[in-house]
Order: sequence, then C-alpha cells, then structure tokens
Amino acid sequence: MNIYVGNLPFRYSDNDLRELFSAYGQVKSAKIIMDRETDRSRGFGFVEMMDAASAETAIKELNEADVDGRSLVVNEARERGPSRR
Repeated sequence: MNIYVGNLPFRYSDNDLRELFSAYGQVKSAKIIMDRETDRSRGFGFVEMMDAASAETAIKELNEADVDGRSLVVNEARERGPSRR
C-alpha cells in the first residue's frame, strides 16, 4: 500500500521517513519529494509498505502525530491524475 505523508519537518530525509514507518511493519520504499529548483524538501513524501495491515496501522497511529512540532497528515495515497502541464 502506498501512503502519503504531509507536513513533514523540512530536515527529514528518506531514511528518517523509513525509520518512522518501520516501527509499524516492513517498508518497501520511502521517498521525500524535493523541489527541483532549490533541491530542498517540499514537506511531503510517500511510503510504500509491504502489507496492507501494517500500512493501515501506520496511517491510524501516525495521522496527526506530532513530529518535531509538526502535525503529520498521513493517509492512503491517491493515484495521480493527468498532468496539469
């Protein structure tokens, strides 16, 4: 299951995100989205977990959790629509 994670601390790395979610199950991938112009975090990312039960537990436990003074937004990722370009 693919999970959207928003309102991340800007200092967070892919490894920090992986570590945060690994407490709830096996993480297949964790990626912070970076700004192309500045190469800085955009404050959100995606985590893919190996099984749905672990992903649902992580979503339930981490949504609105306080991480470094920021309240996370965690939910199941939606499929991307057509590009707006």
